[in-house]
Amino acid sequence: MRRSAEWMVLCDERILEYLSENESGTPSEMANSGRVRWTRSYISQRAKKLVDHGLLKHLGNGVYIITDEGEAYLDEEYDAERGAYLDRNVADADSDGAESAGEANGT
Repeated sequence: MRRSAEWMVLCDERILEYLSENESGTPSEMANSGRVRWTRSYISQRAKKLVDHGLLKHLGNGVYIITDEGEAYLDEEYDAERGAYLDRNVADADSDGAESAGEANGT
């Protein structure tokens, strides 16, 4: 499960997904794609917010690319709220413990 931040909205997810599939993009290209169904102006606002939090990089002239942190977020390896990569060993141990506890309780 992706670990979104309190400041994030659905549009942010679509922007990240679009830029993950395309090497780069502008708010106009995203709006015209049909994949990011918001206005160019709103996409631009959200892209700036994603830049502020390190998930996107602005290259100039309205062009954005996704960062390694943005890709890790989409891959469920980055906690956007904390702004930190997840420790997969701890996450795996937590899920193993939950399964073991459920098995012990007969659930």
